[in-house]
Amino acid sequence: MKGFLIKAVLQIIPVMFLITLIVFILVHVTGDPVTLMLSETATDEDRRVLTAALGLDQPLFVQYFKYMFNLLQGDFGTSFRYNTAALPIVLERLPATFELAAASMLVATLISIPLGILSATKRNSVLDVFITGFSVLGKAMPSFWLGIMLILFFSVYLGLFPVSGRGTFAQLVLPSITLGAAIAAEMTRLIRSSMLEILSQDYIRTARSKGLWETIVVYKHAFRNSLIPVVTIMALQTSTLIGGTLITEAIFSWPGMGQLVIQAVNARDMAIVQAAVFIIALFVIVSNLLADLVYRLLDPRIKI
Repeated sequence: MKGFLIKAVLQIIPVMFLITLIVFILVHVTGDPVTLMLSETATDEDRRVLTAALGLDQPLFVQYFKYMFNLLQGDFGTSFRYNTAALPIVLERLPATFELAAASMLVATLISIPLGILSATKRNSVLDVFITGFSVLGKAMPSFWLGIMLILFFSVYLGLFPVSGRGTFAQLVLPSITLGAAIAAEMTRLIRSSMLEILSQDYIRTARSKGLWETIVVYKHAFRNSLIPVVTIMALQTSTLIGGTLITEAIFSWPGMGQLVIQAVNARDMAIVQAAVFIIALFVIVSNLLADLVYRLLDPRIKI
């Protein structure tokens, strides 16, 4: 276990280096922040002074090495929009994004596990067809469209939930359903497929021949052994939720990293963009690492 963790940490270093390099280059070639920061009446001298102050007059590789040197000290630069360090601003928005991601994954899990098991145990029945159709529909629906429809029905027509904001459970319901629906659809199909494969195994027939209750056979013997691909998709989707909540946060005015990144991209606020992408990438890597550890817990035959 110790050797695995050391190897995983060493693998993180070159990955994060490549990510910082790619993001740094993309941010610098997509626009000029000096133009956005200066007024229309600014002179060429004003532009030259500000460019020098930001270090943008230096060669790109020099800017990158300075950026990496500061990054190793936890300094992602200063946001010109907020006139303060970028990292604390990103970390301030992170809890809201984590909250929404966790709630969305909980919604997806509560929906997909019972539906996937039912679909597998009632194979080729009317219920199976209905659940399969539901999962296909859920996967096909764009999240922004679903979010708007939920707002129209539950907020505008019924008045049950608020349209936007964060702070109460009611404000969390609609955005978590919006994000969780697509994940639930994918997980339902995966659980059904995995369960069908496990239920056809010899040890399942042996368990049934011993006279065990079907509930024990399904949940204790079949479901646990079908969880490995489910854990994989959960790890991938959880990391996707952290970085992919931009549209949903914009629709529901959720004060998370998604809104912050959109505003930073539009304003060419390079420090905020780079800090946010770094945090998201780090979380993705940690999520995959945790998934590898869970594999070992689910099936001791798997070697780390």
